[in-house]
Amino acid sequence: MKNITTLSLLAVMMLSACGGNEEQKKKAQEAAQSAEYDALLEDKGITDLFSPISASSVGLEDPKVNLGYHLYYDTRLSKKGTISCNSCHNLSTFGVDKEATSPGDDGIRGDRNSPTVINASLHFKQFWDGRAETIEEQAGMPVLNPVEMNIPDKAFLVSRLSGVDLYKELFAKAYPGTTNPITYDNIQNAIGAFERTLVTPSRFDDYLKGKKEALTLAEKKGMMSFITTGCTQCHTGPLLGANIFQKFGVHDDYWKYTKSQKVDEGLFAISKNENEKYMFKVPSMRNIEHTGPYFHDGSVSSLEESVKIMAKVQLNYNISDAEVNNIVAFLKALSADVPESVKKAPAALAAK
Repeated sequence: MKNITTLSLLAVMMLSACGGNEEQKKKAQEAAQSAEYDALLEDKGITDLFSPISASSVGLEDPKVNLGYHLYYDTRLSKKGTISCNSCHNLSTFGVDKEATSPGDDGIRGDRNSPTVINASLHFKQFWDGRAETIEEQAGMPVLNPVEMNIPDKAFLVSRLSGVDLYKELFAKAYPGTTNPITYDNIQNAIGAFERTLVTPSRFDDYLKGKKEALTLAEKKGMMSFITTGCTQCHTGPLLGANIFQKFGVHDDYWKYTKSQKVDEGLFAISKNENEKYMFKVPSMRNIEHTGPYFHDGSVSSLEESVKIMAKVQLNYNISDAEVNNIVAFLKALSADVPESVKKAPAALAAK
């Protein structure tokens, strides 16, 4: 354990050394407080609660990733050619479309909010109800969903792409030595390969790796509030979430607070197990400031309001505005964007 008394003594010494310069005194005081929070956070076991993530070591130069990049932006993956993967998971807006629910190929909206695809490869399961184990499996499911991309069957899409010269070339490069590389499995596999590159470490990861100046004093205070309020009962690990299922509304009905138009029963809709009623995958906190509206149905637009709701219905805690502001300051330190190179459709698709 760090000696907080020693740190406070150092603060007094620093302040004395600064003489009458008020601005320097303020900076020295903040530096001392920041060091105290570093020690307090270490005592809270942040390296056990959280773990850093690292950027992908591969990019668009990889033939399989490049193929997946093209498929991700191609509207031919929807029956009428109206939407692509990027339509609901827009990489220019942190992997979401900023809508409560997303319109499909026919304009019909689904029942649940489209979560960000960024860092999704690190989730323990995919979708709010975890019905897909991997992003490769997930990638193929909206394509065949009649409310989403509405492709009639796997053979339909394989036949469609097999008639495109661009894909004949890209699939051959991505899966060399294969007689018929354009298969539905390879479509899913390539999209997954691309999505696995969308990992965005932030200043928070630098902090966890020992760079204490990576976070501001306000962000460190926010991390402390995040821990002491009880958020880490669910939001832990490398993504601060996305690693367990949890009931939404532990202490009260969630829809009383979210004003949801529909009461979604979560995992129960699939399992019919009463113990799984209102259970959903705990969302990641990575990039959370940019990925609203929030919750499984996109029912709340404000991050601050979402924090208040979670404190009440999950922890039975009436959180103060000051604590909310602290937590939001910390959550913003989890933001990091994807490269500009993947935020626009491949040039080759313009000539389709």
